[in-house]
Amino acid sequence: MTTSTQSPVTLVTGGAGFLGSHLCDRLLAEGHRVAAMDNLITGNLENIAHLRSRTDFQFIHHDVTTFIDWSGELDYIFHFASPASPIDYLELPIQTLKVGALGTHNALGLAKTKGARLLLASTSEVYGDPLVHPQVESYWGNVNPIGPRGVYDEAKRFAEALVMAYHRYHGVDTRIIRIFNTYGPRMRPKDGRIVPAFCCQALKGDPMTVFGDGSQTRSFCYVSDLVEGILRLMMSEESDPVNIGNPRELSVMDFAIKIKELTGTTSTIVHQPLPVDDPKVRQPNIDRARALLDWEPAMPLEDGLKRTIDYFATLIQKGVV
Repeated sequence: MTTSTQSPVTLVTGGAGFLGSHLCDRLLAEGHRVAAMDNLITGNLENIAHLRSRTDFQFIHHDVTTFIDWSGELDYIFHFASPASPIDYLELPIQTLKVGALGTHNALGLAKTKGARLLLASTSEVYGDPLVHPQVESYWGNVNPIGPRGVYDEAKRFAEALVMAYHRYHGVDTRIIRIFNTYGPRMRPKDGRIVPAFCCQALKGDPMTVFGDGSQTRSFCYVSDLVEGILRLMMSEESDPVNIGNPRELSVMDFAIKIKELTGTTSTIVHQPLPVDDPKVRQPNIDRARALLDWEPAMPLEDGLKRTIDYFATLIQKGVV
């Protein structure tokens, strides 16, 4: 990793996305000079509009599946570029596979050239529809490679394999985070994920759509907790994957009821068929994060949801949703 007497120089791919933009905020607060790189197929410039006038921040409109031309020093790369919701990767299957493969290859090539440390944003989806519960990092997963979700799951599994190959063969300094369900402001209202769907439906008084009978489980981590875990992992000496997520597990039905309560909505709950290969359970084992990073989530679910509901309420008031 390059050493500099100045502030660390950091690249965030996918920096205009939900997670990437929050990460940019935190890195700037920590004194980094930050470049957010995004091709905006799922990112949104509104997420970083408040940063554009800063001298320690720049936005680079670029597709990381093509060569990344970088002059000057570079200390850290947070590789977060990827469509990340079911609607996105079902509509953008080729782009999802390409950013996991070619994008990760280009980011690693840049890290190797510049002597930068790279953190890969991987996902709990590498576990697929898990047969081990809760999910531990040593579990290899149960993924359908030819199913509709396989484009995302396998892109991230390949990305992990590529990161470890560069780490072992080229000696690149790498980290891998496996991110579990995360929520908070700046999520896209119509990205097909549970939190924005339920919040927007409840706030508008529309029926709340639960897929299947709602018994499938999810574990939701607030974005600020996730970003804390990301930074701790990047600054650690751990090169093997680490789960970052909230081990509090809720059924989808319980979650819908929770949002009904918090919004005071009169919305009814309706059921639709479960999507193909939809995971039946999802809950992180975070023992490694606790032991290696002294990390665990701090934001109570109800408080995080209130902040997120307020965000979507503002969008609805503006007529965005």
